[in-house]
Amino acid sequence: MRQCSLDDLLKEVRACRVCETKLPLGPRPVLRASRPARILIVGQAPGTKVHQSGIPWNDPSGDRLRDWMQTGPERFYDAKEIAIIPMGFCYPGKGKSGDLPPRPECAPLWHEQLLAGLPNLQLRLLVGKYAQDYYLGTKRQTLTTTVQNWKNYLPDYFPLPHPSPRNMRWLRLNPWFESEVVPSLREQIKEIYQ
Repeated sequence: MRQCSLDDLLKEVRACRVCETKLPLGPRPVLRASRPARILIVGQAPGTKVHQSGIPWNDPSGDRLRDWMQTGPERFYDAKEIAIIPMGFCYPGKGKSGDLPPRPECAPLWHEQLLAGLPNLQLRLLVGKYAQDYYLGTKRQTLTTTVQNWKNYLPDYFPLPHPSPRNMRWLRLNPWFESEVVPSLREQIKEIYQ
């Protein structure tokens, strides 16, 4: 792994064209990071709205995630507070039941280098199964099991379901998430910012 500043690395990531031929809307890497950030959000990949705006979590999923975190847009979008590095940086395309999985090239190519430039992280939110499998090695268990066992991954990681409107059924079937896990998430975040 070569050494370069985080700013230089972010420029390099934003110029990445590794999987250009496989992206239906072309490359537009969407991420934010700054060395002082204390929280990292690792999600899946941008949707079409985020691809168009270039603003991560700028959609109903982001509204729900900010609500779970009890964090306003000012702090959420301040890269000095919260880094946002998805598993796939570009919109991957549409599948049969929603967007395709994040492109597999991004995380192995860039994550380790990016995380090396974020020495102040105190909490990493792993939003969705792709991030959890990559960072926690949970491929053999369900997202529900991983999220139910969230305490086992502290203090570094906090697994969450994806806040997509498509996950409303999961949220209805698992009311413990919003009654038990969300308050604990908020408490973890509050402690970081005290």
